Amino acid sequence: MEYKLNHRHFSIIYVFYFSFPIALNQDENYPQIMIIDAHAHIFSTLSGFGADGELKPLSNGKAIWSTGEVIQLLPEEYEKTEFSISSLLSLMDKNNIDKAVLLQGGFLGFDNHGVWEGVEKHRDRIRGAFTVDPFCRNVDKILGNLLSKDIDTFKFEVSTGCGLMGIHHSFPLDGDMMYAIYKRLYTKVKTLAFDLGSPGDDSHQVDAIRRIAEDFPSFNIVVCHLSSPRRNQDDNLKRELDTLSLSNIYFDTAALWWKTRPEEYPFGIARRYLEYARNIVGAEHLMWGSDVPSTLVRVPLSKQLDYSDGIFSERESEWYYYKTAEKVYF
Repeated sequence: MEYKLNHRHFSIIYVFYFSFPIALNQDENYPQIMIIDAHAHIFSTLSGFGADGELKPLSNGKAIWSTGEVIQLLPEEYEKTEFSISSLLSLMDKNNIDKAVLLQGGFLGFDNHGVWEGVEKHRDRIRGAFTVDPFCRNVDKILGNLLSKDIDTFKFEVSTGCGLMGIHHSFPLDGDMMYAIYKRLYTKVKTLAFDLGSPGDDSHQVDAIRRIAEDFPSFNIVVCHLSSPRRNQDDNLKRELDTLSLSNIYFDTAALWWKTRPEEYPFGIARRYLEYARNIVGAEHLMWGSDVPSTLVRVPLSKQLDYSDGIFSERESEWYYYKTAEKVYF
């Protein structure tokens, strides 16, 4: 027996050998599933900064890096290149998503103040993470301010593209500089999220994440994007999942289908990687995420939600789409 997800409703279908894609029953008598987007972003003023310098807004959803490269950051129907908390909530409502977690980083800008405002105004539906650049001269003062607010999650986007190792030299995530920050956060913060970049990048420090999880067992540790595996990295992904299979380590799967590009919906490689994760760490350690708004340029949110149809049982789907994120972030 398999359970297929279509936004909020399950129908039960019996399959022999394999399952066929079918339209699901929308009858209200079917059990509903709640959904948390465990990896979303907002920006009212685009202030990205990474290996290619500043990312500044143009019109019609476009933006430009300091290198001169122009990207389509949002779908063209967005006249202004901005995606506010109200934009996110509207998108969530249209797609029957109950709650969301803001995980800002270098690509769109840290915006700690915007995260705090969004959480304060919509605490019933929104949670978020603060972030900090450990190389800031006044990092202690910054942490003091952030820790005075009612936010219990920090995110470190450390990738070599739009993360900290794109604008600074490479550094160990389990070195003295970062450990001083973890110790400052310990007992005051519930969850640490890391965007490690992809295997082969200096920032992709899987062994360091395991050490952090072991040395700070009260932290929930989240590895974003299922650790960002690329195509043809099946064996490496399985090794990494084995390494990170600890009780306090979790994964979001935001934009997994983009990491395995190029491939078309329903993203066979991403589905295979998701099956590895289900089998090795379990659905109780996995969280669905969208990485909106930039992913909307490539795939509508409805397909981001349902490409994993048939992978999880009903109980596992409840964890993957809601319960794990509720435990980790809410």
